[in-house]
Amino acid sequence: MTNYDKEVNRHWGETDAYKEYEQKTANYTNVKWQEVNNGLMTVFAKFAECKQNGNTADSNDAQALVKELQNYITENYYTCTKQILVSHGQMYAADERFKNNIDKNGNGTAEFVSQAIEIYCK
Repeated sequence: MTNYDKEVNRHWGETDAYKEYEQKTANYTNVKWQEVNNGLMTVFAKFAECKQNGNTADSNDAQALVKELQNYITENYYTCTKQILVSHGQMYAADERFKNNIDKNGNGTAEFVSQAIEIYCK
């Protein structure tokens, strides 16, 4: 995680969102971090289930999950604007670390999430 912390700080350390993240998570315990991160993975698992049930990225179910994801990030990390959300969606599909982690829920989940976010934010 230290490597990720350094990378995140280097890229976004001066942004308002990062400053909000630092404030919001300053008192998170290890247990709270585990809870929050597990909750995020639960949202991705819902996307996998949505995809497996035959929904497309533009379906009402997938779009509702994008809103749930955006709200979850806002509640637990920082205000997730549509601009930030689009960036996340691109990263989920393009960065192998995120893609592999999200795709643990089912192959193609990261790309599905990315597509659903792109549609939602248009």
